[in-house]
Amino acid sequence: MAIYKIFPEKSATLYSYYPTLNSGLDEILDLSLYKTIDGLYEVSRPIIQFPQSEIIDIITNKVSGSSYDVYLKLSLAQATAIPTDFTLFCHPLATGSWNIGTGRFSNNPITTDGVSWQYITQLSGSVWFTPGSFPANTTGSYKSGSNIGGGLWRTNSIYAISQSFTYVSSKDIELKVTNIVNAWSGSTISNNGFILKHSSSIEFTSSSIFELKYFSGNTHTIYPPCLEIRWNDSSYLTGSQAVIDSDLYVPSLGNNKSNFQQDSVQRFRIKVRAKYPPRTFNVSSFSYNLTNYVLPASSYYSIKDLDTEEIVVDYDTTYTKISCDSSGNYFDLYMNGLEPERYYQLLFKSILPNGKVIVFDDDYYFKVIR
Repeated sequence: MAIYKIFPEKSATLYSYYPTLNSGLDEILDLSLYKTIDGLYEVSRPIIQFPQSEIIDIITNKVSGSSYDVYLKLSLAQATAIPTDFTLFCHPLATGSWNIGTGRFSNNPITTDGVSWQYITQLSGSVWFTPGSFPANTTGSYKSGSNIGGGLWRTNSIYAISQSFTYVSSKDIELKVTNIVNAWSGSTISNNGFILKHSSSIEFTSSSIFELKYFSGNTHTIYPPCLEIRWNDSSYLTGSQAVIDSDLYVPSLGNNKSNFQQDSVQRFRIKVRAKYPPRTFNVSSFSYNLTNYVLPASSYYSIKDLDTEEIVVDYDTTYTKISCDSSGNYFDLYMNGLEPERYYQLLFKSILPNGKVIVFDDDYYFKVIR
């Protein structure tokens, strides 16, 4: 298994009501439908870009030919008046490089040196598109006058990604964008980033008025957006080792150094012993049974933030599967996906041959340091 996280190189929000406002340094990405004090229905759309060089490096040098999936993840900061059901859409931007700028939504007067609803780069006068004239397989949106703009994105069905939300579901965004990233890495299309938006059928209308605000790449919290690349590199070869078949066993980390550098890759080794090992007798002394035990093939790990008690990496039957070789169980962990100067706890789950599920929740702690 492997999970690798890439963080944004730039992000911003495009506001239709403020067509030249740049918000490239905001800690929040705004994905809202709202009504202004003068009675106009307006929208905001986040855009976000991840470094192409890092994407290529991971797919070429770490995934190494394995099948993989890629997810775009954003954490909700605030929601207001949300409906019971709604759908969000994600598309790859079809334009050239956009300028992040130095603006914030709260600046007065507004900052106009970067990307905005109307401009890709306002300093050069470069606009998103000419109204009514779009390149093949792309579209944008505009009303009239100063509201022309709002991004230009690809409309090919293979690149159109959506996520539906219900009243009881989490409002965090987790979009499977594998097709888009494949196209970027294969140079089929250029990596200009993503745009997030609501359905065109409800934008600029009175049918839905609500706010969704997500943490941006400039957040000072532990919830920045990320592009999460997941692949399966697990291997399970027990050799002469005995696979446990009950909960009368205890795993431990044999090589947990407790502190790990943020850019390191750590291989955790799991040692398994019997809770109540039988004594054996030989002519010289009593000794303990030295049988080597391993967790069953259906075993997985999870990671919890000790401070917030949030699960930052959940159990996954494909991507957090625990491997096994002649030295016992192990798994590799890329520390770059975890916030530095924080403590984490490892949890293990195994499904025994008889179908019973056991969770090992012990003092498996470590810290990521800079």
